[in-house]
Amino acid sequence: MAFIGRLFVIVFAVLLASVAAGIVIAFGLLGSEWRVFSGDIGERAGFWIVTFAGASFAGAAGLLPLAILIAVSEALKIRSFLLHGLAGAAMLVLGLYSSGLARPSYEESIDHAPPMIARETEIAAAAGVIFGLVYWLLAGRKAGRWRERT
Repeated sequence: MAFIGRLFVIVFAVLLASVAAGIVIAFGLLGSEWRVFSGDIGERAGFWIVTFAGASFAGAAGLLPLAILIAVSEALKIRSFLLHGLAGAAMLVLGLYSSGLARPSYEESIDHAPPMIARETEIAAAAGVIFGLVYWLLAGRKAGRWRERT
């Protein structure tokens, strides 16, 4: 019975972590235009559309790796704040590159050198860290406790 309750907690934590990662993606993509967001409902709707598109990317890009990481953390009782953040960042960055959405880090320009890390990769890493930390806050802190006897 404790396992079924734990599954509900995990699903709820993944959903909220996906929304938090989507908000980070929206701020990363639209943050430079934040000052021009006025009271226009279209601009706010656009922000929330990007948020939910980012949340769906965060959840869909790593569904199988996410399930494997959750199973490993539950089985080995991994409750580390740092490991959850690093696993989330690795999951979304690898999801970005495996989906083909990432631009190559080189650019054809004679005016300036290409950046070391592309902006999309930075946004994916930041969203992944937030994903991992929100998941840790809601479910990862008590990983494997459902197996302990009281």
